[in-house]
Amino acid sequence: MNSYDVYGIGNALVDTEYEVDDAFLVQAKLPKGIMTLIEEEDRQRLVQLLEHEHQAVKQAGGGSAANTMVVISQLGGSVFYSCKVASDSTGDFFVKDLKDAGVDTNLGHEREKGATGQCISMVTPDAERTMTTCLGITNFLSPAELDPDALGRSNRLYIEGYLVSSTTGFQAALEAQEIAIKSDVSVALTLSDPVMVENFKANYEMFIERGVDLLFCNLEEAKLLTGSDSIDGCAAMLKKICRTFVITCGEDGSIAFDGTQQTRAHSVPTQAVDTTGAGDIFAGAFLHSLCAGNSFAQANALANKSASLLVSRFGARLTQQEVNSSLK
Repeated sequence: MNSYDVYGIGNALVDTEYEVDDAFLVQAKLPKGIMTLIEEEDRQRLVQLLEHEHQAVKQAGGGSAANTMVVISQLGGSVFYSCKVASDSTGDFFVKDLKDAGVDTNLGHEREKGATGQCISMVTPDAERTMTTCLGITNFLSPAELDPDALGRSNRLYIEGYLVSSTTGFQAALEAQEIAIKSDVSVALTLSDPVMVENFKANYEMFIERGVDLLFCNLEEAKLLTGSDSIDGCAAMLKKICRTFVITCGEDGSIAFDGTQQTRAHSVPTQAVDTTGAGDIFAGAFLHSLCAGNSFAQANALANKSASLLVSRFGARLTQQEVNSSLK
């Protein structure tokens, strides 16, 4: 039976990416740089508006934690991903995509009818990404999608913070956390998005009160969670509630606290064209480095290098060739 470096739980989405300008975002009434949850009718209207003037740049399997699991696998780690897709062609695409990436999942041929979740990512010339997500069937991710045996044989659990917006998804994440704690599996949580923290802060606080060994967040998310207005203040507050944490600060790099020592890693200079998935790839590289026995400082350096490589090209994932040539 396989054992895993990381067991992830999160949304299953197929990403479609477009290049737009700020005027389009104003026309579509979308807040720039933010992820907005939409319904299927809104998704169809947005696609019609986009395709009137723009062409899709890329379509790929996605979902925040799914992207994280893929890069861990690309780096040589072993991963399992719990998620939910429908028995439609989009779901078939997603299942094959993860299988080809070497990610084990709970997904099989027998899946529920419905619509697989889709994410539309719009990238402006300043490399900022604005996303709309139609969750579809992934909104009903539940404890039934968990594999307790695989989770119990994992070194770390990684929880996607977006699950706080789904009643059943949140319950699944809480149950996964409980299984991990009972099985002595380290628990990692990512806050995922400032809007999620702003609207579901109590849910995040519940995760943390129950026990989070490693917290991933960006500076804006950290400020919303802690109520502090500075990076030093955020770090001081997080030290009181989390065993270890990482705060990413974009081009200013990131700080990491290993429970004893706080270190800072500088970002790798690059020409950013698309920030989609930067946090996902950062977390994956960081987790893989820790699983390989490296220090937080070493993991922080690899994570910054990985995120810098990702934002220098379009798309939320790296190719295996890019990983082999630049990160291994």
